[in-house]
Amino acid sequence: MRRLGVAALCALLLVPAAGAAPKTKLTKEKATAIFLANPKIAAWLRHYPPKTRTTDASYNAQFGTWTIKVWTSVDKVGEVATGRVQDATGSVTEAWTGPQVAWKMARGYKGAFGGKEINSLPVWLGLCAAFLIGLADFRRPLSVRNLDLLALLSFSVSLWYFNKGHVFTSVPLVYPALIYLLGRMVWSVRRGTGLSESRPVWPIWLLAAATVFLAGFRIGLNVENSNVIDVGYSGVVGAQRITQGEAPYGNFPVEDSLKACGPADEDGEIRDRIQTNGRCESANPQGDTYGPVAYEAYLPGYWFFGWSGKWDDLPAAHFASVVFDVLCMLGLALVGLRFGGFRLAVTLAFAWVAWPFTQYVSSSNTNDALPPLFLIWGFWLVTSAFARGVFSALAGWTKFAPLLVAPLWASYPDSLARPREKAVFVGAFLAATAAAFSILLLEPSPLHAAHVFYDRTIKFQIPRDSPFSIWDWKQYGAGYPDLHLVQRVLQVLLVIGAVAVYFVPRRKTARQLAALTAALLIGFELVLTHWFYLYLPWFFPFVALVVLTAEHAPVAEEVPVPREHDPRALVAAG
Repeated sequence: MRRLGVAALCALLLVPAAGAAPKTKLTKEKATAIFLANPKIAAWLRHYPPKTRTTDASYNAQFGTWTIKVWTSVDKVGEVATGRVQDATGSVTEAWTGPQVAWKMARGYKGAFGGKEINSLPVWLGLCAAFLIGLADFRRPLSVRNLDLLALLSFSVSLWYFNKGHVFTSVPLVYPALIYLLGRMVWSVRRGTGLSESRPVWPIWLLAAATVFLAGFRIGLNVENSNVIDVGYSGVVGAQRITQGEAPYGNFPVEDSLKACGPADEDGEIRDRIQTNGRCESANPQGDTYGPVAYEAYLPGYWFFGWSGKWDDLPAAHFASVVFDVLCMLGLALVGLRFGGFRLAVTLAFAWVAWPFTQYVSSSNTNDALPPLFLIWGFWLVTSAFARGVFSALAGWTKFAPLLVAPLWASYPDSLARPREKAVFVGAFLAATAAAFSILLLEPSPLHAAHVFYDRTIKFQIPRDSPFSIWDWKQYGAGYPDLHLVQRVLQVLLVIGAVAVYFVPRRKTARQLAALTAALLIGFELVLTHWFYLYLPWFFPFVALVVLTAEHAPVAEEVPVPREHDPRALVAAG
């Protein structure tokens, strides 16, 4: 009894100690003052009068850091700065302002997208050099073709600033190249204005060898030195849900108030939770925002490699990304073989493997190679209305943007002729759509599942805010203009343009179809609120096809287009 009494007394003595505040070197006020004096924080807070600001500081005993938050009442902007101060040293270890507060991807974390290797200067500049040296016309250094290639590489400057966390510098640098490429594609649609043919700079065997080497290098880079961001993770989760007999929409792993089954990070967030299916899974609550094909395409990878439930190495995502990438390369080779022979086949395949942004997608292990993949293979079978309908639908029900090109693809080769082919296109498009959405039948109520699909995808995406375009910067105050009206006008013009290209030009060559496809996809990216570098490969295959080919000869308006079965409508331009 005496021992029990002593134990009880000790327990009572320990209770106050356990509840006492942890001993710190800095006070809440001192930590806040240190944070506000940081040059980056002070410079940003000049946009907001001191009387409009409120601050808060909390101490994390586990990590020995103070987390500081700053809000403003100006224009309902909300939180404008956050960061951490090390208690032991009084140094500011993290300082985030503006869009970096809510968007961790805007903070410039090293290797956050694609891993450290693809973002390293030797690898990135090496790919840029290979792309330019392999495809440039050195006999005509001032040619439009060389300017096109430089425009395609110029996105690297913007990416460099993004990797440094300078969003307000990186974003505007994207638009000049996008606008140039849009104008270039529209200009190339004019009959008789194709690039003149030039002799190749390099022997075809050398370009083929370089293509094989780079293809192998890319696979190795993906397997050994890449990461899987949330987009690729969502594909694996969606495939698992489909395999288990449920639609992905509304069934992704969440945090909510579910029981934790993993450690907390420095922000106190615990991603690993016991889901309603009884599994411990890493949360990805917004992962079900893509079209159904974006999840169905990951089924083979999931069947081969499975999924642990955690956001770990995800071999299924790596497998899928490598397959998507290789299929894009092979598809472009087939397109080149059909329209220009072996030389164009090798040239287009080389362009895909050498352009660094296609590897950026592969190393990030996202689904962004899927839209161009389906469009490439549809273009290879361009004379088949059925194939065009199927592949345009599959591309559209992956990430929605390619739905814009459906009217254009339906109009090929003559918008006012061959009504039977138009009916075949529509039928094929609807059949592929029905097949893609068949996963909704896995739910007890398909109509309710369709409603959930709309809520989780289109309804979520349309009003989505983002700092990665100029259209939504008003939300940060700081003197940025409200460009939403301009954006809406341009979006309306884009939709009008998507309808207009069905009729104009009435007769289209394969090269014109490629140029207009690229133009519509570039236009979509120009007016998109949440834009990112991973979207660049959507239009790249068709820009490359236009840049690296030329029409046989000027074609007068009254001359009929070549018969559809003629495979040599294009020739390599070097």
